[in-house]
Amino acid sequence: MLSLLKFQNALEQLLSQSQQKTYLLAVSGGVDSMVLADLFQHSGYHFQVAHVNYHLRGEDSNRDKELVSDFCSKHGIPFHWYEVSEEDGKPANSIQNWARELRYRFFRKIQQEQNLEYIVTAHHLNDQLETFLINLSKAAGIQGLSGIPANENGIVRPLLGFSKQEIYEFANEKNIEFREDLSNQKSDYLRNKIRHNIVPELEKVNDHFLPNFAKSMDILNQTKNVLNNCIDEKIKAFETNLETGQTVIGKTKFSEESDLIRFEILKNFGFKDEKEMQKIFTAQTGSTFFNSEYQLIVNRNELILNQRMEEGRGKMEDVEIALEMVGNEIVIPENIKTEIREFGNCNWKIDKNNINLPLKLRKKRSGDTFFPIGMAGKKKIAKFFKDEKLSILAKRKIWLLCDANDQIVGVLPFRQDGRFHSNDAESLEVKI
Repeated sequence: MLSLLKFQNALEQLLSQSQQKTYLLAVSGGVDSMVLADLFQHSGYHFQVAHVNYHLRGEDSNRDKELVSDFCSKHGIPFHWYEVSEEDGKPANSIQNWARELRYRFFRKIQQEQNLEYIVTAHHLNDQLETFLINLSKAAGIQGLSGIPANENGIVRPLLGFSKQEIYEFANEKNIEFREDLSNQKSDYLRNKIRHNIVPELEKVNDHFLPNFAKSMDILNQTKNVLNNCIDEKIKAFETNLETGQTVIGKTKFSEESDLIRFEILKNFGFKDEKEMQKIFTAQTGSTFFNSEYQLIVNRNELILNQRMEEGRGKMEDVEIALEMVGNEIVIPENIKTEIREFGNCNWKIDKNNINLPLKLRKKRSGDTFFPIGMAGKKKIAKFFKDEKLSILAKRKIWLLCDANDQIVGVLPFRQDGRFHSNDAESLEVKI
């Protein structure tokens, strides 16, 4: 049963000293997010609220916003909202993905502007089950089946251990006002089909199905963490030249590993197609394979992996990409945006009076430091990467935004340097 104390304990397990953190709550007006807001308010946490009005349900969308606005006004909570317009280019298909990308970009923007440490969403145990079943239907591996992370990339989900029924019961007990999105009753999306047609049947099979599923997810996540640690240790054991980005894998030792371990190792180097990986295992000397990040060469006794760079470039840390401006927006090449989005979204505003143009992108170099927004003092980029629990290979993918004097303006898309942050209307913008 959901209670204030159980919720506080759940958040404390995700974030030690949770009472001292600052949060941005994503609140739609539905029962899940309104219960989340009520729990935060009664816990005395320092938080603000963000809401996106997509205008997809006519007047109902406006009433959702009014409910959230009234709650914030009543309790003196800062309220930020975004009105979606034609300029946001709603697609004919994949509306859910478009909406998700749009709202998280807005959340990151507010998080940066208000110096808030974490974004909090109201995902719950039923969401976790639906995601598991969706990924299961797509033949996902352990990474996909482990579901929605409770704490990743600065996004925290403290209700993941509680069911939808528990949330409804808490809302009724505490007389929490909320809005129902009737579109969730339709079965035109895969998630809704699973929610209305499959999950009820599973719950009929076993009265304790959801609690048992939650225990299984805990075990699965622990297993995933063990596997990831194992893969990281094996990758560290390979001969890697950090200057050139080249990794050498001995074929004899590699062949002794199970298919699962070999698949997971190659996935870390961007090779994700199972059929292609089988070809790599049996390829003749001289065979070459490519993906967007790496070139793999099959040598007589080893696999040689080279990070792909533009022709004529030298070491990865020497790669610099000059950025152009369109008005006040800093234009980042689409291929690099795609790389950055693997780690999240951001919407930064930069004080153009404190930097020297043009801006550029580059990789981390030894001794790099910056002043992370929302944190006190200077931090080494290497320490920041460690705190974000980035793998060795993930670290190589990260781009730093720098000015002409090589001052680090931010680590894309994780954190902007607080020295260069601005809320001025004339500030420069970076949107990922």
